[in-house]
Amino acid sequence: MTPISFSLVLFGVLLNAAAQLLLKAGTNAVGRFDFNLANIVPIGLRLALEPHILGGLGCYVVSVVVWIMALSRVPVSVAYPMLSIGYVVNALVAWQWFGEALAAQKMAGIGFIIVGVYLVARS
Repeated sequence: MTPISFSLVLFGVLLNAAAQLLLKAGTNAVGRFDFNLANIVPIGLRLALEPHILGGLGCYVVSVVVWIMALSRVPVSVAYPMLSIGYVVNALVAWQWFGEALAAQKMAGIGFIIVGVYLVARS
């Protein structure tokens, strides 16, 4: 994999991870909700106007463009497993920003993901 190809894959993965983190921050700002007929419009508007949600959706849009560029250069059997890097990034950032648990079992899983991504990237 060339440096440009790797950069595109990594940038696409990081944009996707950022989108997830922004969506989580947005739902934290809105609070827990249930959709039902009585609140679908007010909750829908709150979500649609929440800046973190809008940022997350923007990251998704850009990530799709970057991902298409990456797939034009890298076999999908190599590129797709690289999305697992997003799990690692999200787990670490969620622990740091949102105070989510990062127990030993989760850390072991992250270690397996890193080894797996390394092996796929080298193939």
